[in-house]
Amino acid sequence: MIELKNLSAGYGGRDVVHGVSLAFSPGRVLALLGPNGCGKSTLLRTALGLNPKSGGEVLMDGTPMESLTPRERALKAAYLSQSRSVPNITAYKMVLHGRFPHLSYPRRYRKEDYEAVDRALERADAADVARRSMGELSGGQRQKVYLAMALAQETPTLLMDEPTTFLDVGHQLEVMAAARRLAEEGRAVVMVLHDLPLAMRGADDVALLSDGRLAAYGTAEEVYRSGALDQVFGVALCRVETASGWQYYYGYSQNT
Repeated sequence: MIELKNLSAGYGGRDVVHGVSLAFSPGRVLALLGPNGCGKSTLLRTALGLNPKSGGEVLMDGTPMESLTPRERALKAAYLSQSRSVPNITAYKMVLHGRFPHLSYPRRYRKEDYEAVDRALERADAADVARRSMGELSGGQRQKVYLAMALAQETPTLLMDEPTTFLDVGHQLEVMAAARRLAEEGRAVVMVLHDLPLAMRGADDVALLSDGRLAAYGTAEEVYRSGALDQVFGVALCRVETASGWQYYYGYSQNT
């Protein structure tokens, strides 16, 4: 489990995350929500040691993150970043990169590495593009390949920064379904999302950021009932109960 305790971080001496405390718990899907520029991506990168913190601490299974090597961190948490390069290699080789933390030097792939890649490609619905060059793929196809690379890392925690970008509605639902399956296997899954109905429908817990501070944190039900989502986003998030559970939708805000 990854725990953030009073975490602050930013760039160029200016904090954009201020005193945030929360946990990425095994068996739970956490939706990290908030307006653009509120510090969501910075929080994820700092939790992994990719961005320096200015205050507080990050614990990985109770161990201070700074005391772990980059490889040890990579074995504990995989990260699907918001922006990624497009190397001139096949999608299959791209997904193989997710196995790097499991290899010793010099890197020699084993049977179990190829099996992990095949499983990840199937889970991410990217097996059909495995032999194609990354440069030939559409934005949505690339997104699935990057998701497969993170899945191939096979870590107990998976952090995804806007994993539904470029995906159509059907594939967005598939990504959420995959996140739920991973949580059911006991993994901690954290997703930065902008689609509030999708997040509220699929997440166990919600952490809502506003101006770099934690505006609400708890179960999806608790955060919904708090009214904090309406206040932070300036919208009216409504819901109706159906045979398959709560369905969320945007209504008219009081300011409309």
